[in-house]
Formats: sequence, structure tokens, C-alpha cells
Amino acid sequence: MKTFIFLFTFLLWISPGHCLETPGPEELLVINPSADFPRHSEGDIIQLKNGSLCLVYTRFFGGAHDDSAAEIVAMTSSDGGDTWSEPRVLVEREGDKNVMSVSLLRLEDGEILLFYLVKNGWCDLKMYVRRSSDELQTVGEKTLVTVADGYHVVNNDRVVQLSTGRLVVPAALHRCLGDTREGWSNSAIMRVFYSDDQGKSWQVDQSDPKADPDKEVVLQEPGLVELKDGRLMMYIRTNGGTQYVRFSSDQGESWTKYEPGNLASPLSPATIERIPWSGDLVAVWNDHSGWHNYPPGKRTPHCLAVSKDEGKTWSKSRVLEGDPDGWYCYTSMTFADDRLILSYCAGDKEVGGLNRLKVLALPREWLEME
Repeated sequence: MKTFIFLFTFLLWISPGHCLETPGPEELLVINPSADFPRHSEGDIIQLKNGSLCLVYTRFFGGAHDDSAAEIVAMTSSDGGDTWSEPRVLVEREGDKNVMSVSLLRLEDGEILLFYLVKNGWCDLKMYVRRSSDELQTVGEKTLVTVADGYHVVNNDRVVQLSTGRLVVPAALHRCLGDTREGWSNSAIMRVFYSDDQGKSWQVDQSDPKADPDKEVVLQEPGLVELKDGRLMMYIRTNGGTQYVRFSSDQGESWTKYEPGNLASPLSPATIERIPWSGDLVAVWNDHSGWHNYPPGKRTPHCLAVSKDEGKTWSKSRVLEGDPDGWYCYTSMTFADDRLILSYCAGDKEVGGLNRLKVLALPREWLEME
């Protein structure tokens, strides 16, 4: 009888009005622009060996434009993101313009690789990598990744280590005529740089750097994810109303032709990674499929969806941020302690689209909700 009364009381407690709610997204950090530092953007997060989180991002101090002076700084949190240290400079300004767009990767031997871009002008943008053996307290000398001349755009959180151990870096080569914005090609040639010795030396894929960029659709800012069958899927920002995709069966050395994918979007990048505890793919992007209201051409809303069939189909997306005046993009993903932690640009008309950086944590239970 006592058991029955206890069970009845418990059922009443979890009835409507008393349900246990699944924890939702939690805002961990917002870095607003200031007079001294007018833009904070394009970062990545890694979990350190002691369990702390380390956010590394681009801090601009010479203006808020893509070619304004900037440095790479790091902040750490030892309490899961509740509090953060003050930023410290990890890489000072290099090149004629700036440094930006961070990717972080931990190797099997425990070293952390820090990838970033060095911008010298409209015809010269290179990616370099530095190694850290002390959990990003310091970084070593830089090694050139994009071992070819030209303007190679690589977004933040884009470097991938394959199941074979190979490191792959997707890049967009933009052609230029003279060192001016007017002579710069808006549509790019997709290329992949790869390393089979843990990032110590690099090679480039079989793409033709002299090929004419696609004239039918603007191709920019590629990303990569390894599929379960060993193929690579490249997803590409376009002005064609959706992310385009293509595939490689030889670890990124050769590729199929581009084709429209199934993530409807404006001219804005997506991020796709694999959820470690389920094996599913998760995508974050500006969903313009019609599921949610959106102003045409704008980088809003900021949405998340899951694929259980290697990207062939996606769940109905859920809105992370939906301000119609918001500007959400350049998302990094980090899985730590049963959470997906995102960093991304979260600006608006008031502060500028790329100038505010936000960190958001999504609990595993929330991700697994249907």
C-alpha cells in the first residue's frame, strides 16, 4: 500500500505543471566590442587536459574590417564556462594586415595544434600552424600549411583529422588582379591541403589553381566532415540558396563535381561535425528552408539540426538565435563533458554583424530531444 501511495504521489508530481524540464541552451560568454577592441570573432574552443575550456579567437584593435589589425588571444574557464580569465595574447599581429580565423586540434600524442591565417593583402592570405606542448600556455614556431601562392580563405574550426590520421584543411582560393578589392574574384576554387606527418609538412590536392571560378554560382568558405564509409563530404557556402556539396574517396586528393546540398541557406557558412556519443552528424547554419521566419539574404536565424543518415536528410531544425536583426555565423563546435559548446559571431545592426562573440552550451539531453 505504501508503495502504491508513493508511486501515485510521484506520478502527480511529474504531471503537467510539474514536469522535469530538459536543460536547454546555456549562454556561457558574450564578448562585446569596445573602443579599444571593436571586433571579437572567428574562434575555436578546446578542452584542456585538466578539464578547463580554452577559447582562442581573433581580437581586432585597428578597426572592425576583415583586413584591420588583429591578434589572437586566449581565455580559459576552469568551471565549465561559468567564469572566464582575462584575454591574453597568444599570437601577436603578423603580416601586413592581421592574423585571424583560428582552428584548434589535439593530436594523439597530446600536443595541440593552433592554425590561423596571416593576411598580407588581397592577393596574399596564408594559413600557418603552431604547436603547443603546454596546453596553449605558449606556442612554437609557425609552419606554412597552404603551400601554394595566392589568397586562401580557411574558416575557423575547419581543420579535420581523419580516421587514418591524415590532417585535412579545406581552403577557398580567390583569384586577384592587382592588390585591390576590385580585382578580387568573389567566387573561389576549392582546394584541400593535407598532412600525413601530424602537420609537420603539407601537400595540396589535385585541384587546378588556374581553373576559372564557377560562373553559375559563387563558391566560398568550404568545410569538411568524414563520413562513416570513409568518404569526405565538402560543404560550401554559396549564393545559390543552399550549401553545395562534393565528395572525395581518396582522403581529399580528388573530388566529385559540386552539386546543391540540402541545407537551405543564404550566402553564409555552415558547420557540420559528428556527435561522439551517438555517431550522428550535427549542423549549425542559417536555415532558410522555410521552417522558420527569416529576412531574405540575412544571416539569421541561427539553427541546429541532426542527421542520422550521414547528411542525406536532416531533422527539423531548432532555432538557437532568431533575432531578425541578428547576424549569426562562423560557428565552432566542441564536445566536452556531455555538452556541445559553440562559439560564433552574434552581432546585429547596433554593434556590427561580426563584432560580438558568443559562447553557448547545449546539453546532451537537449540535443537528443526529437
